[in-house]
Amino acid sequence: MTDGHLGLMNIWDWALEAYGRPGVPQACLALQDEHGQNTCLLLWAVWAEARDPDLLARAAALTRTWEAEAIGPLRAVRRGLKAPAAGVPDGARERLLEDVKAVELHAERVLLEALADLGGRFGGAPALQALEAASAAWGTAASREALAALAAALE
Repeated sequence: MTDGHLGLMNIWDWALEAYGRPGVPQACLALQDEHGQNTCLLLWAVWAEARDPDLLARAAALTRTWEAEAIGPLRAVRRGLKAPAAGVPDGARERLLEDVKAVELHAERVLLEALADLGGRFGGAPALQALEAASAAWGTAASREALAALAAALE
């Protein structure tokens, strides 16, 4: 997805379109759950064609903060609400679960838009290179195979 059309789409619209591609959700969840990566940071890096180490370090720092303050706690609540709760009607719990999902998604949008505001668009990095750089900036790099699976799904 680094053929120049990225510049015609804002980060949120691009991320929604990208996440809807076959294989992208599975690759993102594997990178998140099995490799400790942040999906928003990875998607932003591809969108921005990011390769600059200073920009990636700032993006990773911003992402770590927002992950700790908003996305992580919301994700924990959402996951906790999946199981039935004694004394709470399933319908009420499921409606709350949907509300929390929407708030978690909104928190991810806030992060993506904040990352887009950092700049760095059209750094020229192909998807896999941008993913590898973002993963390394995150701290614990994911396997090349896992990153390559996401890069392939995004192309």
